Amino acid sequence: MTNLRAGLIGLGMMGRHHARVLRQLEGVDLVAVADPGGDPHGVAGGLPVLPDVHALIEAGIDYAMVAVPTRFHTETGLALAEAGVHALVEKPLATDTAGARQLAEAFEAAGLVGAVGHIERYNPALQSLRARLENGDLGDVYQIATRRQGPFPARIADVGVVKDLGTHDIDLTAWVAQREYTAVSARTANKSGREYEDLVSVTGVLSGGLVTNHLVNWLSPMKERVTVVTGEKGAFVADTLLADLTFHANGLVATTWADVAQFRGVSEGDVVRYAIDKPEPLRTEHEAFRDAVLGKPADVVTMAQGLATVAVAEAVLRSAETGTTVQL
Repeated sequence: MTNLRAGLIGLGMMGRHHARVLRQLEGVDLVAVADPGGDPHGVAGGLPVLPDVHALIEAGIDYAMVAVPTRFHTETGLALAEAGVHALVEKPLATDTAGARQLAEAFEAAGLVGAVGHIERYNPALQSLRARLENGDLGDVYQIATRRQGPFPARIADVGVVKDLGTHDIDLTAWVAQREYTAVSARTANKSGREYEDLVSVTGVLSGGLVTNHLVNWLSPMKERVTVVTGEKGAFVADTLLADLTFHANGLVATTWADVAQFRGVSEGDVVRYAIDKPEPLRTEHEAFRDAVLGKPADVVTMAQGLATVAVAEAVLRSAETGTTVQL
């Protein structure tokens, strides 16, 4: 069987990682790369650096990886859809819901595979967590809380922390819980002097009344990527930096000392850190998209799902601007 011909547009910080994985991917040949700004990280290898998406299309590609800045996602994706080229677009899908909807509708109308690079779905810790929740290991789920903090990344210039980092947590929370957001209330801050917000705190509600909290910023000296799911039988803690998943069980031994029992509430039980396989999430994401293009069963983040995430992010920003809870 002939290998799929892949193209990559956007050779920045993320583009270099996509190029590496595409070159390693079985059944795929990276045949063309493009970036009007050149190749700052030297990832093109022996390939010429093409000037734009149209030149990339003319190279005769089967699918494209779109890693350009967010503000160019819509026009780039629409050009690929018009040319009949499948596309995996870095998250967020677009800068706003209007652009995201255009992309989702264009790829669906053309019968093409269109997907969004919400890479946290492919993190081994979160995949294991989702399977365990689906299996009922936690019983009734009460709350999902995420923390995503760290220093400012120089790669980001055209969106704030909500649409960059925050969309990770919005998507992974809805995906892990298998529920949709129904309301959000948020506050943002701008402490670094940039045009966009660099800190957000969100309280949300998912279908069924599940409460979620997200703390996201570009202002912290330490890097933290944590998802905590609390429920009837205890709590799961997923550290997505290390791809570790830990379960803190509610205790089965009664605390007879009344004062301590009142202070602690739910008693402490066993703690288990699971041994799970840890493939690279980016590679898993590309393998899933390759399989989808080939018509095989594959778990990709659809553009319709990417659109829903952008809509929640916009609701978060609207809530922060108006000081109100926004219903979805």
